[in-house]
Amino acid sequence: MPAKASHIPPLKLPGAAAAPPNLLPPATHKNSKPGNLPRAVSIAAPGGLSTATVPEKSNASNDVVAAFWDYQFLFVSQRAETAEPVALRLVDGALPLDFPSGTYYLTGPGMFSDDHGSTVHPLDGHGYLRAFRIDARRRKVHFTARYIETEAQAEERDGETGEWRFTHRGPFSVLKGGKMVGNTKVMKNVANTSVLQWGGRLFCLWEGGDPYEIDPHSLATVGKYEVVAAGANQNSAGGAANRIADHFWDVAAQILKPILYGVFKMPAKRLLSHYKIDVRRKRLLIMSCNAEDMLLPRSTFTFYEFDSNMKLLESQEFSIPDHLMIHDWAFTDSHYILFGNRIKLDVAGSMTAVCGLSPMISALTLNPSKPTSPIYLLPRFPGSSSRDWRVPIQAPSQIWLLHVANAFEIRDPVSGGLHVQIQASGCSYQWFNFQKMFGYDWQSGKLDPSMMNRELGQEKLLPHLVQVNINLNGDGDCEKCSIDDLREWNKPSDFPVINQNYSGTKNTYIYAATSSGTRRALPHFPFDTVAKTNTASKSTTTWSTGRRRFIGEPIFIPKCGHHSREEDDGYLLVVEYAVAIQRCYLVVLDAKLIGEKNGVVARFEVPRHLNFPLGFHGFWAPDNYNYNINNIDHVDFSRTPRKELLPTPAAAVTRVREPCIL
Repeated sequence: MPAKASHIPPLKLPGAAAAPPNLLPPATHKNSKPGNLPRAVSIAAPGGLSTATVPEKSNASNDVVAAFWDYQFLFVSQRAETAEPVALRLVDGALPLDFPSGTYYLTGPGMFSDDHGSTVHPLDGHGYLRAFRIDARRRKVHFTARYIETEAQAEERDGETGEWRFTHRGPFSVLKGGKMVGNTKVMKNVANTSVLQWGGRLFCLWEGGDPYEIDPHSLATVGKYEVVAAGANQNSAGGAANRIADHFWDVAAQILKPILYGVFKMPAKRLLSHYKIDVRRKRLLIMSCNAEDMLLPRSTFTFYEFDSNMKLLESQEFSIPDHLMIHDWAFTDSHYILFGNRIKLDVAGSMTAVCGLSPMISALTLNPSKPTSPIYLLPRFPGSSSRDWRVPIQAPSQIWLLHVANAFEIRDPVSGGLHVQIQASGCSYQWFNFQKMFGYDWQSGKLDPSMMNRELGQEKLLPHLVQVNINLNGDGDCEKCSIDDLREWNKPSDFPVINQNYSGTKNTYIYAATSSGTRRALPHFPFDTVAKTNTASKSTTTWSTGRRRFIGEPIFIPKCGHHSREEDDGYLLVVEYAVAIQRCYLVVLDAKLIGEKNGVVARFEVPRHLNFPLGFHGFWAPDNYNYNINNIDHVDFSRTPRKELLPTPAAAVTRVREPCIL
């Protein structure tokens, strides 16, 4: 029988329960002077409990307390950096001979608390880039980690002493030890959300500004990279009638733009942190939103497509008469796909946010006024779609989309109809909350695990995997749209990924982070399990960590030099967080053996003083990345009519000659 979920009190802990675990030892900062080492800082603990170690094997009566501290320890600030590669100790198995050499980059927040009483939301934590360099020939792994030297980081950290003083609020936080009222430093570009290597360059991205370019070898910050400037003269797909209808909002936008930029330093276009790679076309796809549209009942999206040398090939702008917030999106051969998360302006929240009494995100709230979810199929190329893109497909249930695994389309060569499938993670509007994501309480500055762990019977509100199927007839009219659970596995799940060689084409397998449900006090999050789902049979097999160990996003690595055409012929990389002993491990799993006893191929240990907090998104860059990108078995798009590029059932298979590409 499944264990009954326990609702964890946000602040009060049993007085007789075990005390919290020890913090990390003082960390060595690369610029620190002897005798003046900065101390490690943790999120403030409730109740003034002293620090002591909670045994890794705790009894049921102490589980709630241990769970609370385990959760906090996923978000402990790490001040140590290592520009010099540190060899990781192999503690299990061995790196397989057919694992490709390359680098696994993982980014996420690293600093949550300063030295003056301010604690920020994890989404506002300063970006901390981790790199695992894998030498397959020598079967060794080396680790480096450095903070991304953003403008905000340069202002908030003293380079001589290592002391931190937060001055930027960030969109999700309120400063306790800094200036609150009148503080217009809102757009805290921390470059902490995703990482990308493209065209020989490495970038760290954030959800509200330009990415930062990083030296791929030293991890030193090069500086901001203005992606959207290249698409300043993009084509507009709005149309004359649409522009007339939008005249009032155009005027409002012209008023808001100088205010948002001049006062709050918001860039004109807000770049999204999620990008897409069209492997067959060898293109990078990036999307931006207009900053002022966050406050207006319309949404303007611009899509950019770059070649392998970062040359802009195409850009298109779409103006949609709906107030939407997009975090992730999808593409197919002929469409960009937006799953419309509806929002609205919160007037009362806006007033308190501007005054510095609540996070700036308080100005927005979800809009659950309609029972359906709009899906926009935007034409990727002129003439690639016959339907009116302004008319959304109405999915029959209300769901907030978080992350996309894949999307593809199959055209019926006889009727001309189109089948579109989207595989993603989504949650209920009843659960999603801008201000409380990860359980952050901006009033106390603490994390409440209960927000991410609903009680028994409410777990369906949490993020889970879904499959959206859309059938269009030859005229582009929607005949059917459905949202179904993607798997038999009924536990909350997120961070879905696939073999990237299949991105934009028909795939069978999805890998995601999920929970085993065995922890009574933390039944749903943090995740402790990797799930492998077969989209055809909807069957799921899993691999789980040990007790009081958690994982982040998995990533698929194709086997190198292997000539099998099977989609799951490869490995998974995932970071394991052993919070009870304050260790991080890089775990290598055989994707084919998920659910089998010998699924773990190798495990490498990160030294304790470099133990790092939970990461967000990663990227795998094989050493022969450019070679493999240029050896993809693809169509000559320069000579093939657009209509012939749409996949058919017979052609909807992998189009990769060499499996170790991404």
